[in-house]
Amino acid sequence: MNDLEIAAIRSDSVLSQAQAHQLDVRDGDSVKELVNSLDNLDVLVNCAGVIRRSEELEPEVFASVVDINLNGTMRMCAAARPLLARTDGAIVNLASMLSFFGGGLVPGYAASKGGIAQLTKSLAIAYAGDGIRVNAIAPGWISTPLTAALQADPSRSRPILDRTPLRRWGKPADLLGGVLYLCSPTASFVTGTVLVIDGGYAIS
Repeated sequence: MNDLEIAAIRSDSVLSQAQAHQLDVRDGDSVKELVNSLDNLDVLVNCAGVIRRSEELEPEVFASVVDINLNGTMRMCAAARPLLARTDGAIVNLASMLSFFGGGLVPGYAASKGGIAQLTKSLAIAYAGDGIRVNAIAPGWISTPLTAALQADPSRSRPILDRTPLRRWGKPADLLGGVLYLCSPTASFVTGTVLVIDGGYAIS
């Protein structure tokens, strides 16, 4: 998925159908138009994300990253709330290891992902009365275009692998099980959780 994408996952009684929608989550009207085009919605997965290493030390770039990663997630959640309330639906947001650690070259990304963790907890409380569960996953070092430069540089990749107990980069598919769990009836009593999927990086 590219920088300005979200995925809205729908299901009937199980997670049997998925639809990916591309839009600029900074555009509130576009967000509302997308949500209003749906007949029903069972699950929303917010995965829009950008990172601008070094550039985020500039306030304008910082603000842009936060607007996409954090404010965009809030726009999607707020727009989808009425539909999700009809189905006792679920929301899964994309947090990060940088929800817990600082990032000297990526203050906007780190701040936005820290915000995602707190937003997830806050909306879990706010939306509980509607029967909506709100959770997040916090991926570790996953092999994606956003991390391609790190993987290609042995001096940066080796310390990551040395600290990761499972000794490999994660794959996008490694995140699927966590998302499906949080969306499923099996997690019907789980809300406000940030599920870490990092190969053990955070504990080592």
